[in-house]
Amino acid sequence: MSLIKPQILAAISAAMQSYLADEEAAASQQQALGLAAASVPSGPPVNLWALSGRQEAMQMRQLMQRRSFR
Repeated sequence: MSLIKPQILAAISAAMQSYLADEEAAASQQQALGLAAASVPSGPPVNLWALSGRQEAMQMRQLMQRRSFR
């Protein structure tokens, strides 16, 4: 089993952290613009990790269903 080099692991971690920071900044900016346009709050911000987990679970279920009907 090959191990990931520490430099590559650090680069991957930094890229993920940067991506999540950008997504959170974009979501908060979008929410701020939405609140400025309409005086009614639009609800809590979207949890990106939960959304991707739900999508993955639905895709896995679909794959399992396809396999069982084969």
